[in-house]
Amino acid sequence: MLVFVCGMTTSSFGQKKIISQAKELVKKGKDLTKAEQLMTNLLKDSANRGNEKIWTVLMDAVVKQYEQGNEKLYLKQKYDTASHFNTVKQMFEIAESIDSLDQKPDEKGKIHLKYREKNSELLNRCRPNLFNGGAYFVRKQKYKEAYNFFESYIDCAQQPMLSQYNYSETDSRMPEAAYWAVYCGYKQKDPKATLRHTYLALKDTAHYVYMLQYLAETYLIEQDTARYADVLKEGFKKYPKFMYFFPRLIEYHSARGELDEAMTIVDEALKADSTNEVFLATKSTLLLNTGKYDECIILSDTLIAHNDSMAVAWLNAGLSYFNKAVDIDKNTRLTKKQKRSVIDNYKKAMPYLQRYRQFAPDDSDRWSLPLYTIYLNLNMGKEFDEIDKLIRKNKR
Repeated sequence: MLVFVCGMTTSSFGQKKIISQAKELVKKGKDLTKAEQLMTNLLKDSANRGNEKIWTVLMDAVVKQYEQGNEKLYLKQKYDTASHFNTVKQMFEIAESIDSLDQKPDEKGKIHLKYREKNSELLNRCRPNLFNGGAYFVRKQKYKEAYNFFESYIDCAQQPMLSQYNYSETDSRMPEAAYWAVYCGYKQKDPKATLRHTYLALKDTAHYVYMLQYLAETYLIEQDTARYADVLKEGFKKYPKFMYFFPRLIEYHSARGELDEAMTIVDEALKADSTNEVFLATKSTLLLNTGKYDECIILSDTLIAHNDSMAVAWLNAGLSYFNKAVDIDKNTRLTKKQKRSVIDNYKKAMPYLQRYRQFAPDDSDRWSLPLYTIYLNLNMGKEFDEIDKLIRKNKR
């Protein structure tokens, strides 16, 4: 027993000596990182984590570093920006630990808050730097670090020691901080982090359209098809000209064979912008896919007249003429008029598909077989041989 007590006394004495040494360093304002490290080392022992003196000396060491950083900033001297912001975040983490100890009742069950008022006033003044730190790390594309800063900024609203400031009601930057937290989660491809502050972030009207985009991408990663579609629909309804929602919504309906719904989307888009080439080209493709070949040809020719480098318009018109010929040729017995119509449509399809081939030589899956059929039916031996060799080569 005597040996045990002596051991405790020696350990306690050594601890007090280390705390005293750190306090002296803080008082002098020198070797503050050493003072911080001395206290951090003591806290590695779980038995010391309930010692208020260690935490308060650690807080003083970090606050002093923050103040010195501010002084360098004021004097326009060189300083480590990232380290300065990390010091701010560290102050909040230490203060929260102190506040947790501060809330413990004494032997009589009473709570005496010795540090809350001082620390809460300090943190309230420093809190904007949590937002600024997040913005700094976003610019550096360090999204994990940035997320942690915005998370801390938002979390302040839930901290008992800061409850008097009622940030949820008084801080107009909370939705913006939530937006940037969502953005950082999205950039990390972390669905959980992306979705955590969604409700608050959607109150940030300045970034609402981007929020919907990040949500759609996240639901797609999560394979939540229903929510993915809902967000696309909302985004298109509110921002029909924003070119994220439209093509994905068309793709969503087309993949399910819901071409009528896709056409409705196109018509709504054209109400918002009747001259948009993307919208018009998409309608051309849908007309082709729904068998409305004559309408497709008219629209495609209109697009070509305005922009003769629009490859998809050449393709759609060519395939429309080609499909018309194939549909007629399916009949077992053709009249002379029908035969002429088949040949006529093949002839009309040919220059469109040849032009498309020039635009997209690598997209042979779309033009090779139609041109093969056309050359065969028009008795174009030289052209037929060339494309026959090409198709055989591609099959190898």
